[in-house]
Amino acid sequence: MSSEDITVVHLMRHGEVHNPEGVLYGRRPGYHLSDLGRKMADRVAEHLAERDITHVVASPLERAQETAAPIAEAHGLDLATDQRLIEAANVFEGKTFGVGDGALKKPGNWKYLTNPFRPSWGEPYIEQVVRMMAALGAARDAARGHEAVAVSHQLPIWVVRSFAERRRLWHDPRRRQCTLASLTSFTFHGDKIISVGYSEPARDLVPSHLLVGAKPVKGKSKAFGA
Repeated sequence: MSSEDITVVHLMRHGEVHNPEGVLYGRRPGYHLSDLGRKMADRVAEHLAERDITHVVASPLERAQETAAPIAEAHGLDLATDQRLIEAANVFEGKTFGVGDGALKKPGNWKYLTNPFRPSWGEPYIEQVVRMMAALGAARDAARGHEAVAVSHQLPIWVVRSFAERRRLWHDPRRRQCTLASLTSFTFHGDKIISVGYSEPARDLVPSHLLVGAKPVKGKSKAFGA
C-alpha cells in the first residue's frame, strides 16, 4: 500500500462556545468561542503542528471558523469553508433545552418529539450523512496523499461516524463520543474508508460535565447546538 494512496481527514468538533443562557444555538449566527474554547483550538493546533496537513476547511458558523483558524495558520494555509459541514437543523433553535426546564415542558413542542428515529425535531439523520460524506470526500480530494482537517459540529460528526462504522443512526445523545475539540479521524485508501480513529487532544480543558456519560448539571454552561 503506497503512502500516496493514504489520506486522512480529521473531522474536528469546535471548541467551547460562549453561551451563558444555555440556548440551543444550532445554525444561528453570533455564537463565538469562549476564552476556554480558544484555548482548546490552540491546543489542537499545537497537537497537529507536525502532521502533514495540506487542507483546512470549516463549517461557515463562527465557532467552527474560529476553531479552524489557528490550525490553518500553523500550516500556512488558507481556511476554506464548506456549507455541508454545518450544524444539523433543529426546530428548537433559539430555545433553552435543558433537563427539567425549557422547551420540553411546553406541550406545544411535544409534536416534534414523536419520532426519534428520523428525528422528527430536525434534519433527518440520513440527510446529514449524505452531506457529511460529500464534505469528507471533498476534503479527501483536496489533500490526496496527505491530511486534512474539517471542523464541524457534534451531531453531524457522530452520525457520519456511525454510518462509516455501520451502526444505526438513531442514538442516545448522551453517549456520543465526540467531545469539544475532539478529532474523529477517517483514513482513506484511495476513495475507501479503511479505518476511523478518535482522540481528544484538549480533554483536560473540557468541563467534566460535558464529557461522555456525565450527568447534565442544571445551571452549568451548556454546549447546545454544538
